Amino acid sequence: MSSLTPAVTPDWAYEREHWRRGYFRVAGVDEAGRGAWAGPVTVAAVILPGLTTEYPFRDSKQLSAAQRETFAAEVRRVALAWAVEHAWPDEIDRLNILGATHAAALRALARLDPPPQALVTDYLKLRTTLPLSAPPKADALSYSVAAASLLAKTERDAVMCGLDLQHPGYGFAAHKGYGAPAHRAALQELGVSPVHRRSFAPIRRLTERGEGGLWPVNPPEG
Repeated sequence: MSSLTPAVTPDWAYEREHWRRGYFRVAGVDEAGRGAWAGPVTVAAVILPGLTTEYPFRDSKQLSAAQRETFAAEVRRVALAWAVEHAWPDEIDRLNILGATHAAALRALARLDPPPQALVTDYLKLRTTLPLSAPPKADALSYSVAAASLLAKTERDAVMCGLDLQHPGYGFAAHKGYGAPAHRAALQELGVSPVHRRSFAPIRRLTERGEGGLWPVNPPEG
């Protein structure tokens, strides 16, 4: 492993609490892109074979891009079930970012086959009838959530690279839609694209005021 490998090693502590109650198909859930200004928020759900197995999976934020791709492929290979869902800017603008994240998470969980019996999430307190553990920083502590973080991050990165080709000039492949200086500069020059989240304050303020030559949300006719 490279020097980017985090010191904290995930384990099965949160899953084990569910196993003790007879819930052996525990899905880990995590998201990527909640704070971005553009593109989807992406949620993954993963059920791993557990019990005594150890995995190399780690919180995706603490790994290099190459490590993430390698481990994500391993997640897809070993998982009992996995699914990834996106909530796009129109859904985010309609529901707000938390509501859209919850909706995407529930869609991902509904696609798991076999279905989960319990959940561990990274502080995502879903409305569900399933037993739920939602500790903070679970992506660094739980193998299942770490696996979900790998899928969510790599799938979203791939989407943002695709959006970079569809909407050139914004630098989506580099900053993945977050508020980097290059992204701010591109907004000043190009205006707001169809994949920007207009409900997010930095985008909303600029579009409503028309500052910096940005296109307004509803350009005047004529």
